[in-house]
Amino acid sequence: MVQVESKLPDVGTTIFTTMSQLAQQHNALNLSQGFPDFDGHPYLKQRVTHYIEQGLNQYCPMSGYPALTAQIALKTQQCYQRSVDAASEVTVTSGATEALFAAIHAVVKAGDEVIVFDPAYDSYDPAIRLAGATPVHIPLAEDFSIDFALLDKHLTHKTSMIIINSPHNPTGTVLSKADMQQLEQRVIAEKLYLLSDEVYEHIIFDGEQHQSVNRFAELAKRSFIVSSFGKTFHTTGWKVGYCIAPPALTVELRKVHQYLTFCTVTPIQAALADMLAQHPEHYQQLPEFYQQKRDYLRNALVDSAFELLPCKGTYFQLVRYNKVSNKSELEFARWMTEQVGVASIPISVFYKQLTEQHLVRLCFAKNEQTIDQAAEKLCQL
Repeated sequence: MVQVESKLPDVGTTIFTTMSQLAQQHNALNLSQGFPDFDGHPYLKQRVTHYIEQGLNQYCPMSGYPALTAQIALKTQQCYQRSVDAASEVTVTSGATEALFAAIHAVVKAGDEVIVFDPAYDSYDPAIRLAGATPVHIPLAEDFSIDFALLDKHLTHKTSMIIINSPHNPTGTVLSKADMQQLEQRVIAEKLYLLSDEVYEHIIFDGEQHQSVNRFAELAKRSFIVSSFGKTFHTTGWKVGYCIAPPALTVELRKVHQYLTFCTVTPIQAALADMLAQHPEHYQQLPEFYQQKRDYLRNALVDSAFELLPCKGTYFQLVRYNKVSNKSELEFARWMTEQVGVASIPISVFYKQLTEQHLVRLCFAKNEQTIDQAAEKLCQL
């Protein structure tokens, strides 16, 4: 038998796959993995079919289908009043996860340190370690905000990058303008790179304005800004994302991207370009669309024993279950899937150091019928 010395010995199947498989096994309502149980826009699907039938089925340019990169640049101007050059600053990737990986490997060197705020999405840490660097995990404050004094204590001569995520998965918090200004000061003063995971950029609530790095000119000069069409257009299985970065950083990003995937599915890129051009109201109305779903879930659980934490963005709701059970978060999530019939994600898996806050994450990117059925089960606990 071949013996393999693993480069990621502590990495197994992701919790998202595990919980979705468990939900399927026990016929549970899947509020765990972050995907909608409703379909994408009919026009978008029709345009994919159109381009497939028209024969647009070969490689497109490595950096992205030109009509799509142009639409991304236009959207960036309209949303954030920032002009970016489609040819030299926009790269389409096979999902946001690829963009994150490529950005890290573009500039992070062996021996570097990269700041990660916990709880953190699980793809950051392995990508950093595969680059030969050390992830430095800093816990967010009790309200899931950045503790800048703690950040300063962890900045060293080895720090090369800070990774942020806003709106934040799994907590639903958002970074403020003041937060971004503080980050900008540190990134510029320490000559760091910033990797900004903004895949939920259009899912932000209560009239809040998304504080994209695109709004901060000096910060943007040292940043990779990553977003996701899968999240925006309810098509997570298509795996199409993109990265905006200044030309010098984009050159390095594309060196990695071209040997990871080279290019992303051509007819889908062409269809997304048409969708952005013909139906900009879709992403413009997304905050209201998902706020209604957030409020629907929260109202459905108002009489439950769960404590609902504030949710300012994303399509995830954290709930505290300490009045329901003393089980660990992983045990509780498994029990709830197997015995109650509702799948969730334990928050402890988003931390490097095991933590128990009696919190699980529920996804409300679901039809009202699914939310009603789940709430009925949860309110019985």
